[in-house]
Amino acid sequence: MDIEAPERTRATYVLPHSARWIDAVLSDGDRARSAMLNQIVITSVVLIVALVGLAVGFRGDSGLFFLAVTGVFVLTAVAIIVPWASIPPLWLAAIPIGDILVIALMRIAEPTGGFGLLWVFPVIWLASGFGTAGWISGIVLSLAAYAVVDLITRVTPSSFGFVLLPLLLIAVGTSTYLSSRRASAQRLLLDRQAAVLTQSLERARRHEQVLTEALDRVDFGVARIETDGSASIINDAHARLLRGSRSNAAAEVFTADGSAPVAPDDHPMARVRRGEAFTDARIQVGSGEGRRVLSVSSRRVIEPDGRDSGAVVVTRDVTAETDASRERDALVSSVSHELRTPLTSILGYLELAMDTPGVPEAALENLRVADRNADQLLSLVGDVLAASSQSRSAAQVTVAPEDVDLAEHVNAAVESILVSASERGIAIDVSRVEPARAYADPVRIRQVLDNLLSNAVKYNRPGGRVSVATSVGDQWSIIAVQDSGVGLNEEDLGSVFQRYYRGVAVRDSAVAGNGLGLAISRDIVRRHGGDITVSSVLGVGSTFTVTLPTRRPGAGA
Repeated sequence: MDIEAPERTRATYVLPHSARWIDAVLSDGDRARSAMLNQIVITSVVLIVALVGLAVGFRGDSGLFFLAVTGVFVLTAVAIIVPWASIPPLWLAAIPIGDILVIALMRIAEPTGGFGLLWVFPVIWLASGFGTAGWISGIVLSLAAYAVVDLITRVTPSSFGFVLLPLLLIAVGTSTYLSSRRASAQRLLLDRQAAVLTQSLERARRHEQVLTEALDRVDFGVARIETDGSASIINDAHARLLRGSRSNAAAEVFTADGSAPVAPDDHPMARVRRGEAFTDARIQVGSGEGRRVLSVSSRRVIEPDGRDSGAVVVTRDVTAETDASRERDALVSSVSHELRTPLTSILGYLELAMDTPGVPEAALENLRVADRNADQLLSLVGDVLAASSQSRSAAQVTVAPEDVDLAEHVNAAVESILVSASERGIAIDVSRVEPARAYADPVRIRQVLDNLLSNAVKYNRPGGRVSVATSVGDQWSIIAVQDSGVGLNEEDLGSVFQRYYRGVAVRDSAVAGNGLGLAISRDIVRRHGGDITVSSVLGVGSTFTVTLPTRRPGAGA
């Protein structure tokens, strides 16, 4: 399902209208708070100086001094009472400028009292709160007041004091200004980063909403299981399909055929939480008309550093597919049963005809050919019947093993396929076929070899190659059939031995088939105590390996 991705928006540093309004309100609050705090600091220092002056005695003009102190308190009251949020910000500069004038009056009242150091406070305020203009005006006004006071009082300061106070004011103002610029730049950067994060969170929210809506609209379940067993993502279909099938409700969960309950530890979700990965694990939820057959697949999520971070679980409702397969098997079983009766009758009458005296030799030979083919057809019908699910297992595939040389049967099977192989220009290599003893049913093993060689030729390229090899060990003998055909992908490798299964490349080809040959062959080999395995590369070819016991079980070496 194609989902149109949301339009990618370029990140900008412009806050939404509501965010700008909030920022403005905060700036107004900061301005009023700054005015109050700065003025309270100046007032506290002046109050302490005034109290000390009263305690030790004031040598200068006490009336002018306390007038200046009163001016400081008045400015403090103005800083607290005036609603600075409702007037232009530059009006706030009147308070530190007034402090500079008041401190000048204090210095006039007592030129030797060292009150000029108090100019540091309004200079800091102006440099930190009013940018470049405040920095320059604070230094210039304080130095001008310093010069005017010296001219009025006609007090000649020492050369050290004349240089130190101006340098101190310039240094403090400049340092405060630079620190304020740095803080403003950091605040601007943080505001921009906050805007980017806000937009990123909004995009992530929209993407999550689109993903959630998409997952909720598909008809198969999807869940993201974390390492602790919790589900971070789960769509509606997953919850609906597994409703009532939790691992602690084993009485309602059965095997795919409904024959037995599933143990809690064998429930697919319990296996996922144990860290397992699997494909097409089938369970039946409920019973009767409301039952559902589910196919559950789990894939582990591996981080780039190799760490397992959980799993993705996909659940499909395969009830209709399972019912169709059962109906197909029932039909195959019914047809096979119906075919066995007339075939048995045909074989019986053929035997009677061959035993009739006076039958011409030519007719007798034709009857023998018909008898062999009817007998082979009856065997094939029996195999199809055994492969159907109605037979429950492969138990109906009977074998009569004996000591045989696999090389003889391999060569015989190769001879029978040479004609069809030569028609397509396919070469069959038997140079690696060597004597190999095995304990096997010669008829059944020939059936397996015919099927493997037939597939190797049918699904090969024109002018391709088929290689057959045998080998023997202490306990096992091996037959390997290798071709240069279409090959199998990963999905086909896991399903190639299932009944009625035909691979993707096979379905795309024009070769007819029913998908039963490999399933029957594996049943035959397993009845011998061996097995068939396959390795393949898509577009390169496949190798089927048959393993058979070298001797009868329990026999000595």
